[in-house]
Amino acid sequence: MTETKPKDVKTIIKEAEDIKCAVQRSIYLMNEFLDGPMCGRCLPCPMASYEMRVILTRMSEGEGKPGDVEAIKRLAPDMQELSMCKRGKDIAGFILDLMESSQGEFESHIEKACPAKECKALFTYKVIPEKCTICGDCLDACKDNAIIGEKRLSYKSGYLPFEIADERCTRCGECIKVCKYGAIEEVDEKELAEVTA
Repeated sequence: MTETKPKDVKTIIKEAEDIKCAVQRSIYLMNEFLDGPMCGRCLPCPMASYEMRVILTRMSEGEGKPGDVEAIKRLAPDMQELSMCKRGKDIAGFILDLMESSQGEFESHIEKACPAKECKALFTYKVIPEKCTICGDCLDACKDNAIIGEKRLSYKSGYLPFEIADERCTRCGECIKVCKYGAIEEVDEKELAEVTA
């Protein structure tokens, strides 16, 4: 059996470039770092990495707390300064740079909004009734059976616009792709809470 060589930090950072959401990118970095190049020989590096991963995951799942961003801003510089190897310093530095360049994206996650729409727990799909023509394209495209309603038949009347069962929806986006009328929109949990309030 051949052993796979762990990825180096440069490779992990390069692979993370395709992830648009700053929080998801940070989670990817932490997961890959903890699974591979982190040696664990000095305490600041593994302790800060595990703690940041817990905080970032919580933020991506809509459970972020007001002090989470400040906690990362405190942990990352400590990790960068106190880590004994370049790998830990590089990962911490990248997280700090990402926080500076993300223009409030981390803070948005605390408010239950993912601007990049990559944290599935932070947005939902909603049918706009006025735009829905009840054509059934979304019903056919949904492999999760999350679309509720009947396709319009020419000899029947009294149809209601389609709805999306949030508990079944996996946020795959297929319904949005096939809707020719723009009747399905992504709505942040923050926006949804404001509307229902």
